[in-house]
Amino acid sequence: MNDENAPPDRIDSDEPHALPAIEFESPGRFAVHNPEQPAADVQRCEPAPFKLGEHLPLERFTLPEQARAHALALLQQARRNLCIFSDDLEPWLYHHSSVQDACTAFLLANPKNRLRILLKDATRAVKQGHRLLTLSRRLSSNLHIRKLHPDYPAEELAFLLADDCGLLLRPELEQFSGYALYQDPARVRLRQAQFDQAWETSVTDPDLRSFLL
Repeated sequence: MNDENAPPDRIDSDEPHALPAIEFESPGRFAVHNPEQPAADVQRCEPAPFKLGEHLPLERFTLPEQARAHALALLQQARRNLCIFSDDLEPWLYHHSSVQDACTAFLLANPKNRLRILLKDATRAVKQGHRLLTLSRRLSSNLHIRKLHPDYPAEELAFLLADDCGLLLRPELEQFSGYALYQDPARVRLRQAQFDQAWETSVTDPDLRSFLL
């Protein structure tokens, strides 16, 4: 057997054989590019202290934890309908145990309650195992996830609708900033019409389908 790590054959000689010097040159450091994972829950997220259907002022936010607090408040207080229009189901916003718990409670509260999620690209959520995708496997009868039709002329924004009066909107996908409304039926109607129209032309993503099977 040829083993490069085996000692050399013995040569009959009384003189010791010096081993050749081993030269080692470090190749340097290598960067390992693993897929970005959703951040683990650092602490329990608290909802914003505003009442859905009662709080009138527009609430602006600029930080991710502020956006999540408003989203959680809307998710926890919704009683009939939830819609999420998103680029990739933003992990920083929706991949959180508090969000998953709020959606679970909403869906189990009434068999007629419905959560619809419309994505532009589900690849990231599928690869990273998003909490809401996992929940959709358990509650598939009233949690539906679809992909925006590639030819649909959608705006580059993201929003969450809660019943007929709550709205969280981020007008720039690259930014955390946006605003939340807790009692604005007129704006919610406009966004609901936009969502429903996009939903009617939406398609099933093969990656998403394989994840949910």
